[in-house]
Amino acid sequence: MPGTYDFEDLIIRLSTPFYILLIGLEIVLTYRSSREHHPERPSYTFRDTLTNAALMLLNGGIDLLFRAVYVSALIWFFNRSILPAVEPAAVYWFLLFLLEDLAFYVLHYVDHHCRLFWAVHVTHHSSDHFNLTTGFRSSVFQPLYRFVYFIPIVLLGFNPADVIVMYSITQIYGIIVHTEYVGKMGWLEYLFVTPSHHRVHHASNIEYLDKNMGMCLIIWDRIFGTFQEELDAVKPCYGLAKPAGNTRLITTVFHEWSAIAHDFRNSAGWKMKMSYLLKAPGWSHDGSRQTSRELQNQKRAVQQGEAIVAE
Repeated sequence: MPGTYDFEDLIIRLSTPFYILLIGLEIVLTYRSSREHHPERPSYTFRDTLTNAALMLLNGGIDLLFRAVYVSALIWFFNRSILPAVEPAAVYWFLLFLLEDLAFYVLHYVDHHCRLFWAVHVTHHSSDHFNLTTGFRSSVFQPLYRFVYFIPIVLLGFNPADVIVMYSITQIYGIIVHTEYVGKMGWLEYLFVTPSHHRVHHASNIEYLDKNMGMCLIIWDRIFGTFQEELDAVKPCYGLAKPAGNTRLITTVFHEWSAIAHDFRNSAGWKMKMSYLLKAPGWSHDGSRQTSRELQNQKRAVQQGEAIVAE
């Protein structure tokens, strides 16, 4: 699909100076803030930004190497599509946007609730900082399976080339919501993923774990019960609930795989091993660890108990 590559190249050429401008502005704001308020943890550090860039390049390299495989797979399914192409063009592109955003929501939900895929996605959440370059902190191996979520879309008659282009476009929006310098945005908070929503998503506070999974639209989270507003009383604490231990690149990419291997070695039987691989992050056979839902239910029960005592 040569035309697709050309259009993607155009998107990159147009978006790159846009990113550079925004990142430069954010760095200036961070520098001024650090001088005026002396925060313990500035929004930018050189090492963290370098890691973000390295993960982006690794992800992009794997995507390019694997592209022939996943594009061929999407074309195969497209040739067996069950519906004709939608017309007119405006309706076609609007529906494609909705379907792809929903597909990303499902992909993102699975990445957070199945440890196998969390081991891939965890790299995106591993930074203690939250800035525009965090949006480039890619899940390195996600291109190897992301296309699977687009198969239903091409079966509905949407061209694989258009699916790839739409993903590239929506990624731009997905990157620019990684900032602490934009507050709540009024009525837009009800429809779109905003920086406020995405700060919640990247936070490791118990209230915020596994919330706000959307790329562009927040409506999926509101519909499926994964929405959480940013609370004035709960300042987001970024990073992982269980930190990786160090910031070396190889640890950032593979630390969860190492943890899975450890659980495999200490598991009795294949059923338990597969549970450690496929159940939610934090699951344990003996209750020694907790999933995000268990932590949230526990905190909710404590708060309700405290409310009853207060009455």
